[in-house]
Amino acid sequence: MSDKPNIRLFYASCFALITTAFSFSIRAGILPELGATFNLTNEQLGFINTMWFVGFPISMVLGGIFYSSIGPKRIMHFAFVAHTIGILLTIFSGGYTGLLISTLFIGLGNGCTEAACNPLIASSYSGKQMNTLMNRFHMWFPGGIVLGSLISFAMTKMQLGWESQIWIIMIPTLIYAYLFYGQAFPETKGEAGSLSANLKAMATPLFIFICACMTLTAISEFGPQQWTGIIMAKSGAEPMVILALVTGLMAVGRYFGGEFVHKFDQTGVLLGSAVFTAIGIFLFSTQTGAMTYVAAILFAMGVCYFWPNMIGFTAEKMPATGAIGMSVVGAFGMFSTSIWQPIIGNWIDTAKKTAAESGLTGDELDLVAGQDTLRTMVTFPVILIVLLPFCYSGCASEPTLPLNILTN
Repeated sequence: MSDKPNIRLFYASCFALITTAFSFSIRAGILPELGATFNLTNEQLGFINTMWFVGFPISMVLGGIFYSSIGPKRIMHFAFVAHTIGILLTIFSGGYTGLLISTLFIGLGNGCTEAACNPLIASSYSGKQMNTLMNRFHMWFPGGIVLGSLISFAMTKMQLGWESQIWIIMIPTLIYAYLFYGQAFPETKGEAGSLSANLKAMATPLFIFICACMTLTAISEFGPQQWTGIIMAKSGAEPMVILALVTGLMAVGRYFGGEFVHKFDQTGVLLGSAVFTAIGIFLFSTQTGAMTYVAAILFAMGVCYFWPNMIGFTAEKMPATGAIGMSVVGAFGMFSTSIWQPIIGNWIDTAKKTAAESGLTGDELDLVAGQDTLRTMVTFPVILIVLLPFCYSGCASEPTLPLNILTN
């Protein structure tokens, strides 16, 4: 443990996570413009979204595996290079293929941020200070999405092009590079236990079950959010304001959520989250105007604790899986989201075709297609409501890490 932790490294980590959040929210905001500029179908836009969620888990898992041997400094060097290449390629992509490649690079940079900054902060601080700073670090994913959403909304209203919005992502990228530059990083330390023991612990029905549930919690959270701009455009509410409202409430909930989570069984919290998420998505699919913002509040209450509790469940109920187990659960969530993106895009295209055949046109056609797609998405949290009670049986409650440092 470092005697004199370098707070500059913590601030750099926060700006790196803001870069991740900006890449999520701003790209979601410009999705309709990309489709119009390059004449892309919603299915093609879905494949572009997919690359963000493919690159993320690849670099996250690899970074976690090699953290002890190469250290956070090299991982963050790669993150900066990947982010910069991804941003420049997006702006000068010229079409569908370029957007696929650029989004993959941004996803790789984002995964490296997760792989490097979590153990960096944990090895720099101890006790209450470490827990506090971990919470404040992870707050910047939803918090950064709020900022990115509002920036995208304002720039769109000012009729600034999508290229200008992408340049905004470069600002926190340069800031974290500057803050990391020339700094002494804490010494890397090997994870307790062996990799073979971790892998053996992962080869259990409970771990496989949690990985399956993670695929559903992740797409329940990221699916509606990533398609906000297209699905909500004709609902009578501002799509980017909805995204900012959801992620803002998530940031507040996660910032103050450490003590709350410890008071309740994780499975109960997850089950309650699934119920609120299902209600929120259902209201999205049936309501317009001001009620859409009510739906956003309920949705945020639902998805707020999904990710941290799934990772926390793994740490506390299956401690022998170690850090690799938590990384793999997170990777399952990201890979699932990548797989579902083009499928959701196809659902929208199919719903539009069906609505057009029934005689609908214009805004009414877009609204009906979007709401029909959201009704299909309700299936994800509903399945979770059925599955999660099975977590109550066969769980060994042996905590290894404080849950409130595991918020993503």
